[in-house]
Amino acid sequence: MEKITGGYHTKIKTRQRLGNISRYVILTFFAIIMIYPLLWLIGATFKTNAEIFTQVSFIPRRIDFTPYIKGWTSPGAGTNTFTTYYINTFLYVIPKVVFTALSATIVGYGFARFEFPFKKIFFALLMATMFLPAVVTQIPLYLLFKHVGLLDSYAPLIIPAALAQQPFFVFLMIQFIRSIPKDFDEAATIDGCGSFGILWRILLPSLKPAIMSCVIFQFVWSFSDFLGPLIYITSPEKYPVSIALQLNTDTSSGVVPWNQIFAMSVISLLPAIILFFSAQRYFVEGVTSSGIKG
Repeated sequence: MEKITGGYHTKIKTRQRLGNISRYVILTFFAIIMIYPLLWLIGATFKTNAEIFTQVSFIPRRIDFTPYIKGWTSPGAGTNTFTTYYINTFLYVIPKVVFTALSATIVGYGFARFEFPFKKIFFALLMATMFLPAVVTQIPLYLLFKHVGLLDSYAPLIIPAALAQQPFFVFLMIQFIRSIPKDFDEAATIDGCGSFGILWRILLPSLKPAIMSCVIFQFVWSFSDFLGPLIYITSPEKYPVSIALQLNTDTSSGVVPWNQIFAMSVISLLPAIILFFSAQRYFVEGVTSSGIKG
């Protein structure tokens, strides 16, 4: 009887082990497929143009950091280097991120905690704008900033963020604030806190995960934004990284140094990757707590 029971348990363990091995093999296979473009991009930075267009493998024949050095110091667009392009990018990305966090928090606090006339209508309009393609508002915004003389500056890229123009972040903050019990607000009111005091002292410490989610999303989207700077910025010395990379792919000047362009593309990914892994804990907590996925 013991032999029969022991054999039965051994079969179950063997099946579980085979099932785990199968799952890991399938997951590893799909993980390699998903990460292969990034590996190929990194490998291509060490290849020549001939290797890039003739080899499928991402493994280079040699490791040479010359494309990184040349790509950084001798871009094909004017006399500017990528030092200038990175400084230009951070000049509007950092204010945009800060204003987004502030405006989304304040507007989200208003919708989540206060009652005012036509609140449901305003909230419905807010939700409707989430599904409005961003390109639809580009022409009216361009005409508006043209009339006030703000073209060829970073203001058109920053001002909409200060006015909570991106409803996704407002909705994220509303969802998160609604998950915080109103009992905290009532207790703070009894202790003498006003509306601003409740937001600053009671809600804001609990909003760190949601705010970090806003910061990461906005930083990644703004850093990689190509259309916005292309529309509003016309001076080459004000171009950000996204436009500089595109200018370097201009084939009219002769042979395109693809390895240098790929090298700069890899470097352009680093700020977003570093920010994400630095705030990964808050980001995951913020997304799961607010009920917003993806």
